[in-house]
Amino acid sequence: MDVTRRSFMLASAGVAAGLSFSRATFAQEQRLRALWWGSNDRTKRTMSVIDLFNQKNPGVSFVGEAISGDGYWTKLATQMGSQDISDVFQLEPSTISDYSQRGACMPLEKFVPSILKVDDFGQDMLKLTTMRDHLWGVGLGLNSFTLLVDTVAFEKAGIPAPGPDTTWKEYAEIAVEVTKAAGRRGYAGGPYGARYNYVFDAWLRQRGKSLYAAEGGLGFGVDEAKEWFSYWEDLRQKGGTVAADVQTLDQNTIESNCLSMGKSAMGMAYSNQLVGYQLVIKNKLDITLLPRETKGGPSGHYYRPALIWSLGATSKNPETAAKFINFFVNDIDAGKILGVERGVPLSPKVREAILPQLNPTERQTVDYINLLKDQVGDYPSPAPMGSTEFDQKILRPTADELAFGRTSVAEAAEKLVTEGKRVIRV
Repeated sequence: MDVTRRSFMLASAGVAAGLSFSRATFAQEQRLRALWWGSNDRTKRTMSVIDLFNQKNPGVSFVGEAISGDGYWTKLATQMGSQDISDVFQLEPSTISDYSQRGACMPLEKFVPSILKVDDFGQDMLKLTTMRDHLWGVGLGLNSFTLLVDTVAFEKAGIPAPGPDTTWKEYAEIAVEVTKAAGRRGYAGGPYGARYNYVFDAWLRQRGKSLYAAEGGLGFGVDEAKEWFSYWEDLRQKGGTVAADVQTLDQNTIESNCLSMGKSAMGMAYSNQLVGYQLVIKNKLDITLLPRETKGGPSGHYYRPALIWSLGATSKNPETAAKFINFFVNDIDAGKILGVERGVPLSPKVREAILPQLNPTERQTVDYINLLKDQVGDYPSPAPMGSTEFDQKILRPTADELAFGRTSVAEAAEKLVTEGKRVIRV
């Protein structure tokens, strides 16, 4: 569907359903596609950058498509099956290893540095998307995990909000207190976080374990899984979490999170998403670290590429696709449009250029990344093949069964490890 800028803005409310947007093209033009998931705000920003790229590159026309929730992975699987993968598509640290091994991505090192100017990102940043001696993607910004707090809800409750050194024990007490103070049916202190793989990862790292082992396979056993599920079940039974029917609506999108839906005073997410959350929540949000096991103990946090552009393995115009990725991460005008919605820019020159224009919410995101400087640990080994299936088809459903009372903590822990070993192999 060809649309003008104005009609795109008018149609942006329909993006969550997965709509296509393109620009007028001519037969002689190279026509390429970009695919991503995210909020309407992300799509508006991305489409504006696509417009700018098309303007600066006569003879090229990019078509942007945004898909919401798990429908994104269905769309990508369909493209892979038909050998018609979008020229540029979005991944994240937990999925890039999986999809690169499945043949969805084209190696990018041949475009460095001729097209992709990423040397000033720092070698460690490139390592985050390098596996099996190939560069499979370019990070679009830096982020980490976070706890988002509705400051108005806490002010009304008269309860101090959690901070950078809050322990899991203290978090549970706070969540229960907020639920009681609110006194609203269907409203709770926080989420039923058992189904969040990134929170589980931080929890494990605080205890000297990890979600995935460096040598391959799972990095935890039944005992750790039992402790994890026990914590959330105990908190749910005390009233500190939203009900199961609310939590299972969460498709790892901003709009489906219990905080955005007005069902909780706290939410767990990624730091770059603060911008998107604040757009849909009228109350002022604060951002802080996830709870930790002990005061002063490891945070479990690490810096990560918030999101990643990968180049489709079937692209007929890979040089132009690589040029678009380079434009996205290095062009100052593009950076000013994107802000920090996909994370704090990796390019020092873009980061410096956008800082003066950041609004207070965006500045919070940058301040949070700076706060983590002395708190982060080493970046873990890349997520192994099967990690997407583990998250979507094992961890989340198992946590949901537990929340609905259809299984026990012991059974859920055993299933998580047994099924996890089946899909995450050494």
